[in-house]
Amino acid sequence: MINKLSFDHIFMNLASDLALRSHCVKAQVGAVLTKDTRIISIGYNGPPAGTHNCDEEWPETGCPRDSKNSCSLALHAEENTILYAVKNGSSLEGSTLYLTLSPCLACARIIYSTGIKKVWFKNSYAEYKGLASDEGVDFLNKFGVVCVKYGSNDSN
Repeated sequence: MINKLSFDHIFMNLASDLALRSHCVKAQVGAVLTKDTRIISIGYNGPPAGTHNCDEEWPETGCPRDSKNSCSLALHAEENTILYAVKNGSSLEGSTLYLTLSPCLACARIIYSTGIKKVWFKNSYAEYKGLASDEGVDFLNKFGVVCVKYGSNDSN
């Protein structure tokens, strides 16, 4: 029998590759939104289309930071991915999202509100930001969205 890659593996690899498209100087994050083993939308973090790219305008420091020391311009990868899907009329109810970085709390609220049922993430947002816990993951798990770290015992 031929040993085939799981869709989880394929989609997480695609999210990792998409992260390399990001123009963010601080962090590169990719996302893939799927439903029934089909890709609905893809994305990565960065400023809204038609504005400017941080690595071109501020190659040394990245864009200006907000009061929480986060990028003041960029959309998170999951925001870009969800917005593109919604803009194109896709139903997100029951879909699965693959992320290279676990969602922040604000993105978790969006994920929950759109009906996404499962989130796979590769790396921890809390570890990246130096936070005590992954608030977004905690929020999603609390309200019934399965949120799993890729590579854990639960992943394929």
